[in-house]
Amino acid sequence: MNKVFSYLLVALIGLGLGFFLNAKVFNLKESSEISLEKASQRALDYINEYLLRKNYQATLVEKGFDEKSGLYKIKFKVKDQEIESYISKNGRYLFLEGIDLTLSPEEKELKKISKREKPEVMLFVMSYCPFGNQAEEAIYPVVNLLKNKVEVEPHYVIYQNYMGGSSDYCLEKGKYCSMHGIEELKEDLRELCIYKYEKEKFWDFLIEVNKKCNLKNIATCWKEVAKNHQIDISKIETCQDQEGITFLEKEVALNKKYQVAGSPTLIINGTNYQGQRTPEAFKKAICYGFENPPQECQKELEKNVSAPSGSCR
Repeated sequence: MNKVFSYLLVALIGLGLGFFLNAKVFNLKESSEISLEKASQRALDYINEYLLRKNYQATLVEKGFDEKSGLYKIKFKVKDQEIESYISKNGRYLFLEGIDLTLSPEEKELKKISKREKPEVMLFVMSYCPFGNQAEEAIYPVVNLLKNKVEVEPHYVIYQNYMGGSSDYCLEKGKYCSMHGIEELKEDLRELCIYKYEKEKFWDFLIEVNKKCNLKNIATCWKEVAKNHQIDISKIETCQDQEGITFLEKEVALNKKYQVAGSPTLIINGTNYQGQRTPEAFKKAICYGFENPPQECQKELEKNVSAPSGSCR
C-alpha cells in the first residue's frame, strides 16, 4: 500500500464517514443519476477538502463510466501517484479503491506492473538489513534463470542526517547515512562499484559476502570473498574513494524518485512490487513486466520458502 493511499485510508477512518459523501456539506438532493463531470468534481472536492486537506492536492487524470460495475470511474493524481477510484452515479458514494474479487492479491499486485520490451528492475536494500539480504537470496535464482534477458540492478536505501548526522552512520556531515552504521554505508558503495566494474560477478559475490561477512569484519572480510571471485580489489577501492560520493548522490535521487522508504523495495517498470518474496513470486512479477516473456519464464522456481515480509526502515 503506497504512502498516499495509506494517508487517505487513515483520513477516512478518522472521519468516521466510511466512503459516504456528506449530504449536508454537498447539499445532495439527487436520488437519480448526475453527470459524469459533476460526480467527478464532487469526488475531487471531497478528497481535497476532507481527506487530503492541505497536506496534498489531488487532480483529475481521467474519468469514465465503468460498464461492468455501473459506477463512474475516476483516476486522480496526488504528487506522482495515480489512484483509480469509483463514485456512484448519483454522486453519493465514493469508493476509494475498487477491489476485483475475481483476482487473488498476488494477481492484483501483478496487474499494477506495466509491460516493456525489457523490464527495468531495481532492488533497493541496506547491505546489512536482514530482510534485504533475504530478498537478495530470493531473487538470486531469478537472476540466474533470466541471465541477460533482464538486469536486476542493486540499489541502496540512503538516509540523510540519520542519528543527528553522526560520523558513526554518515558521510559528508550527515548528507549520506545508513541505518546500521558507517560500515554498512561503505559496503553499499563497494557493492555499487563491483556492480559497475565486475557486473558478471556481482550476484555471486553478493550472496557469498552476505553469508561469510558481518558488520564487525566486513572491512576486511569482503576482500577474501572478492579474491574468491577474481575481483580486482584495488580497482574497487579506487572506485569507492573516487566515485563514492557520485554514487551516493544518484542513490539519493533514485530513493526520492521511487519514494523508497525501506529495505527491501523492489521496483519493476517504475512500480513498487509488494507481493510475496519467494523466487517464484519474484520471477512471475518480473516476467509479467515483459511484453513478450522469454521461454525461461515458464520454468517454476522455489515457491514454498518465502522471505519475511518485514523491512528495515
